[in-house]
Amino acid sequence: MNLHPTQILMKPLMTEKNHILREADNEYVFEVHLQANKNQIREAVETLFAVNVADVRTLVQRGKNRRVGKYTGRRPNYKKAIVRLRGGQSIDFFEGV
Repeated sequence: MNLHPTQILMKPLMTEKNHILREADNEYVFEVHLQANKNQIREAVETLFAVNVADVRTLVQRGKNRRVGKYTGRRPNYKKAIVRLRGGQSIDFFEGV
């Protein structure tokens, strides 16, 4: 599948746990396209943020069943990528958050 880097990286995920990962291990977490593979994610991060990626880990987060009153629904599945950068590099987008 031929995707543009901005289609691969959908949004950054900023949670308390991800903040700890960023400070301790220089790892950044993104929500990515469901069909993107690790090589595409690596190239997208390197292209968009001008950094060198050391490692990419991915996981598919399954959607939860939700209910409001008598109506039931389901949240969609999404894919997360944990990207570790080489030493001394950072993504300025996350700084100051």
